[in-house]
Amino acid sequence: MLTNENWIWLPREAYPDCQTTRINAFVEEEGDFTVAEFARTYSFSKRVERVKIRFSADTECRLYCNNAIVGTGPASVGGDFLGNDKPRPNYYAYKCTLYPDSERLEFCALVKMMPVLICEYSKGHGGFMLSGEVFFADGSRCEIATDETWQARKIGAYTAPYRYDGRIQPDAYRLAEQTENIWHTITAPIPLRTEEEIVPMDNPVIRLAPMEEKRVILEFDKIHAGFIHITAKGEGVVFADIFCRETTEEGSHESVVLAGNEEYRGFALHSVGKYDVTLKNESEKPSEVTLGLTATYYPIEKRAITVTSDEELNKVLEVCRHTLKYCRQTHHLDSPRHCEPLACTGDYYIETLMTAFSYGDMRLAEFDVIRTGELLKKNDGRMFHTTYSLIWVQMLYDVYLFTGHRTLLGECREALDLLMNRFRTYMGENGLIETPPDYMFVDWIYIDGFSMHHPPKCLGQTCLNMFWFGALGTAAKLYEILGDEEADALCKKEQKCLLTAINTLLYDREKGLYFEGLNTPTPEHLLYRYMPQNGEKRYYLKHSNILAAYFGVCENAGDILEKIMTDECPGEYQPYFAHFLLEAIYRNGLRDAYTLKVLEKWKKPVAECDRGLVEGFIQPEPGYSFDYSHAWGGTPLYALPLALTGLTVEKPGMKELSLDVSLLGLERAHVEVPTPYGDLVVDLERGKEPQVCCPEGVTVRLAG
Repeated sequence: MLTNENWIWLPREAYPDCQTTRINAFVEEEGDFTVAEFARTYSFSKRVERVKIRFSADTECRLYCNNAIVGTGPASVGGDFLGNDKPRPNYYAYKCTLYPDSERLEFCALVKMMPVLICEYSKGHGGFMLSGEVFFADGSRCEIATDETWQARKIGAYTAPYRYDGRIQPDAYRLAEQTENIWHTITAPIPLRTEEEIVPMDNPVIRLAPMEEKRVILEFDKIHAGFIHITAKGEGVVFADIFCRETTEEGSHESVVLAGNEEYRGFALHSVGKYDVTLKNESEKPSEVTLGLTATYYPIEKRAITVTSDEELNKVLEVCRHTLKYCRQTHHLDSPRHCEPLACTGDYYIETLMTAFSYGDMRLAEFDVIRTGELLKKNDGRMFHTTYSLIWVQMLYDVYLFTGHRTLLGECREALDLLMNRFRTYMGENGLIETPPDYMFVDWIYIDGFSMHHPPKCLGQTCLNMFWFGALGTAAKLYEILGDEEADALCKKEQKCLLTAINTLLYDREKGLYFEGLNTPTPEHLLYRYMPQNGEKRYYLKHSNILAAYFGVCENAGDILEKIMTDECPGEYQPYFAHFLLEAIYRNGLRDAYTLKVLEKWKKPVAECDRGLVEGFIQPEPGYSFDYSHAWGGTPLYALPLALTGLTVEKPGMKELSLDVSLLGLERAHVEVPTPYGDLVVDLERGKEPQVCCPEGVTVRLAG
């Protein structure tokens, strides 16, 4: 049941120009921006107890039943910055259960056709699909589905992305037209997003005298992600220009015209710390406008909290947790301000670890792993960011470790093979990666005018080889679990050879540091926008040395980390790379010495803005405006409870754990860690024995 896919759209004869659109926001085609409405009322002679439905749309929809919101969809296919010349092969539907307690089912769907954000994708044709099974109180049932009996019309008031004119009335209803099923959806293994009405701290009700114009700034308590929601009362026309700002940046913008008594909800996701709104009443009668935000985020079933004796540190954790909440949408986002596609694996890996130690629901992370695997399969193992594609291997392993879902490994096996084989083609005769398509991404900083987003070889080669070293080791573990002895042995052999090459060619024994890459020229045929010609300078920075300690490439990790912490090893790093530093500190037994010193870097920016998490510690380039909703910097939410508990997952699925607790110099700490069986709770206080409460079904071994 619920696999029926009858897709409908606006009738071609009445709407010849509203049938097709561009497949994503990367292509040059303008596309046709259309919002269509579909409606159908089912009347029964007996009470409906529940309805199981499955629905999807191209590109985006809001579904209502009996005038109440059901949810928004579909779940994103994910996407990359590569492979956008053709529609994505995978497309998704949501499945949910409704409890209407009525004899009627009134469905209404507003469907937007045309990708606007870079994380949105289309099959190139408008469409909507719903199927369902109705269960009655008397035990009987029946099926429902979209077909030519549904009503359809264009909502012309949505004139363009971010523009709405309520003076344009909806068209008259016509019968919908069945269209070819080009989507062939897979049911998304995640729940519908939660919606919550958020109001500004200031009075959100703005009264306008006849012909009056007002500019108002309405502050929210925190930075939230969601859809603009406006209600107007009056007889005339009100113009509204709404700028959604996180802090002081220009922000995103919508232009809305409200006609009489009207309610508006936008289709665009905004990151909002304040509204900067100009309202103009164009009528001879007074009007009243109420501004709010329909916040949206992945459902939260639990909140595991870490609280310490350091209140400033507690605030850091709170801000990290809040920002993570809004970066979890239908896929993980870098931030709801940027809305990057699934290509940013480095961000989403960190968010996955943060989730594992806070919210605990790993379904979104698991789905991201699967969708990233689809990207790799479609593009022969290639992704836009080379380092990020290698981080996917670690993300796959860690999600398996937290969930215990072995089927995930089988589902991603083909993608893993393609990725590993592709990187083998980049190897040079010297035993290092020498001919990759790029060396990105390292960090969001500039060195001598070079962007570390896509650095030249002399600034990116060592880091890429370090990530390849890590991927080989993790892939070997995955192949061992999958029972492929040959692939396991090959990865181990390659990792051993790579270790020798790194330590021979990229390590300066006199300085006791790794340098960032060789100065040999990059072949001309490899040069393009994201692969600059190599430089002649040798660079010693924190990045490659952090990774050397993180991956266990070096024998003197303690000395290297000391040089990093004392700035004997030069260079700045952003919150993203601080994750690898904290992990390196933890893995090398130096958490007591350095964990809190690194976490100090978050206190100042959080004190300056505690409503959302700032994107970076240092401005990467003049004029760049950081966002304050960027979860890649939220690693304290993972790193601190990990360091306090010394937790190790001994068996996949968290059924067996070991702990090696430490207060790190704090006076006390309360740590909650989600497991599939309930929360593990650890209480620590100076001078007292650790108190550990583990959920039933979980075995915990405490060191010492």
